[in-house]
Amino acid sequence: MIDIIATYAAALSLLVGSGFVLVGAIGLLKFNDSMTRLHAPTKVGTVGIGMLLLGSMIDTFISGDTSIHELLIMAFLFVTAPISAHFIAKVNIHRRACDTPPAPPRDSTWSTLDSPEGESQ
Repeated sequence: MIDIIATYAAALSLLVGSGFVLVGAIGLLKFNDSMTRLHAPTKVGTVGIGMLLLGSMIDTFISGDTSIHELLIMAFLFVTAPISAHFIAKVNIHRRACDTPPAPPRDSTWSTLDSPEGESQ
């Protein structure tokens, strides 16, 4: 009975992951600006690949084998995807290939833990 439930869970995980990867690929092709194009592979693609790896882990578990490869791939992906997205965004900002982000406000509290005058803790 648990084998049937695990098989359905793995199949559902693979279907959801495939859907997310498909949406990420379509978004990568459809968006015009490089900054909006950045969201498709980093956000949607990461969740899609994570679901595909989860389906693989469930299938490996129900077959009686143990594998840590999927966990290592997932950890590597979740660590490197935000870093690469940050670098791509910084390159686009420095090349002035996108709109310049707004300047921070001119007070001394925008990047500190100081509270503005008049506000109490």
